[in-house]
Amino acid sequence: MLKQFKEFAMRGNVLDMAVGIIIGAAFGRIITSLVSDIIMPPIGLLLGKVDFSSLFLNISGTSYETLAQAKAAGAATINYGMFLNAVVDFVIVAFVIFLMVRQINKWNKPAPAAAPATKDCSYCFSAIPVKATRCPNCTSELRAS
Repeated sequence: MLKQFKEFAMRGNVLDMAVGIIIGAAFGRIITSLVSDIIMPPIGLLLGKVDFSSLFLNISGTSYETLAQAKAAGAATINYGMFLNAVVDFVIVAFVIFLMVRQINKWNKPAPAAAPATKDCSYCFSAIPVKATRCPNCTSELRAS
């Protein structure tokens, strides 16, 4: 059983998938940093110096100044600012994946089918060149098709 598992794990597809997952996780961390550290601060500044990651709705009934204080006290909060960051993360990752898949599909387009080089004579049914106007086998004059 161990030998079968080793054969399965060493197949190219499994290794490719593992590399893809690792690179995807690293890419996700990069996008998260891009959103929380580069994209959202200027948007927050434009919207009145708002830090989206600290936006929360306190549903515990006690007042807290910051999300960190509410979390330290164990208060129930709805962290909609972090949710907004996650939505922006998702949109960016989805758009990048869309662009990658679109490009890969362009690269993998099948070549257009070549036009047939021969046609069948309508009288003797032998294969003749497409441009032929007379069949070389039965000498019948062919209609243009």
